Amino acid sequence: MADTRRAENHPFVRKIESVALFDLSASERAALAGLPMQMADYETDQDIVVEHERPKRCFAVLSGLAATYKTTQDGRRQVTAYHVPGDVPDFQSLHLEVLDFSICAVSPLRVGFVTHEALRAMFAAEPRLGDAFWRTTLIEGSLAREWMLNNGRRESYPRMAHLFCELMLRLETVGLAVDHSCQLPLTQYELGDALGITSVHVNRILRELRESGLITLSGGRLTIHDWDALAKAGEFDPSYLHLRRLDE
Repeated sequence: MADTRRAENHPFVRKIESVALFDLSASERAALAGLPMQMADYETDQDIVVEHERPKRCFAVLSGLAATYKTTQDGRRQVTAYHVPGDVPDFQSLHLEVLDFSICAVSPLRVGFVTHEALRAMFAAEPRLGDAFWRTTLIEGSLAREWMLNNGRRESYPRMAHLFCELMLRLETVGLAVDHSCQLPLTQYELGDALGITSVHVNRILRELRESGLITLSGGRLTIHDWDALAKAGEFDPSYLHLRRLDE
């Protein structure tokens, strides 16, 4: 019974269940929960992997928040994705020899490293899990397209509203948000790096969202007071997340 509960609460299991097109079998749950992991803890702003590395392992986010980013030659940073528990941000390294991005901790972060060899062995034993992980990679592409649209064509106010809706829904899916409230330890500088605006501009938009009664972001906690209004302001359509419970 304890092993069953462990599998059900494992972030890998929660993640794959949220996107897979099938119900996980007992052996598939056990395979995910039983992957041999080397645990590691990272402090805020510490890099986990760096662009141009040639890793022989992937990592899963177990707790905390991570960010994929790229930097210009003069040091300006663009966050291209946030990662919540259950995500495997560098799964591409299983098939791409050289990383073209870096990933850092946004908050105190715990990750579990899994060797490529162990992942390949699991996929050989449980082929449907290979399909499920491939689907998560396709969904990452969907997120990237939505972020491109959000940052490229929406004004700053709907841009931020959209980001908050996305993160709240993704955290809710893995059991880390309740009643539209979650821990979200993002600084104004980090929001600026994700949205392509200055921290001064971030401060002004946050104030407008707060004064409109839509959100509160204080002490590292985000609370959405009017989900429908925020989703409308951000033109948020969750279909690009391809969450199974939304598709059914």
